[in-house]
Amino acid sequence: MRWLALLLPGDWLIIGLAAALVGLSIPMFWQGGMADRAIIRQEGQVFADIDLKARKQIEVPGPLGTTLIAVEPGRARVVSDPGPRQYCVRQGWLMRPGEIAICAPNRVSLQITGRTRVYDSISY
Repeated sequence: MRWLALLLPGDWLIIGLAAALVGLSIPMFWQGGMADRAIIRQEGQVFADIDLKARKQIEVPGPLGTTLIAVEPGRARVVSDPGPRQYCVRQGWLMRPGEIAICAPNRVSLQITGRTRVYDSISY
């Protein structure tokens, strides 16, 4: 705590301005907004485009078996998948635009989207 005594009034001004700039820029650079749709793909093709306002369970057939996807208001998840490692099931609930769960062995994916398009490493 001795280093606090070394800060001058100008240093505090710069720290305060930097914090305010970061706080004001968050809404400007926030991408995606609220999640409103879940897109389910099977072998790269859109299998279902679902509104996130209702409760549903969708069974998606794949080469290994059936992947079960649950949709609730504002979120969606892969409940079960016949794949060996269960990575997409372990993703849990997807709630923010741009989040994605990929069940690669069964060639099924679940992506959450919002009003504005969010770019990530997959779509880049």
